[in-house]
Amino acid sequence: MTDHPANSLDDVVHQRVRLGIMAIAHQARQVEFGFLRTTLQLTAGNLGQHLTVLEKAELIQIEKGYEGKRPRTWVTLTAAGQAALRDEITHLKHLIQQVEQSEPTSTGDR
Repeated sequence: MTDHPANSLDDVVHQRVRLGIMAIAHQARQVEFGFLRTTLQLTAGNLGQHLTVLEKAELIQIEKGYEGKRPRTWVTLTAAGQAALRDEITHLKHLIQQVEQSEPTSTGDR
């Protein structure tokens, strides 16, 4: 039996918010916390929790500083984060391809 493409998805990366954070950070190279919060429609606390998960997995780097007198937090993908995002996209493409090429089959469970 062939391994199903869904089994290759990374639970850390694949979660909707974290995948969004990584995709936005990839496109922007460096993204500000407030932009992520607004774009992904999250509370600051919720976004902070997801950033902590990604940072602990060494997929992002968080830099704190100031823009004028206002404190800011910037998020950047690490090399490992870039690779993890690429891998996730590849696995998703395989999953999509499998779904598009297959006919629905009965599993016997109803």
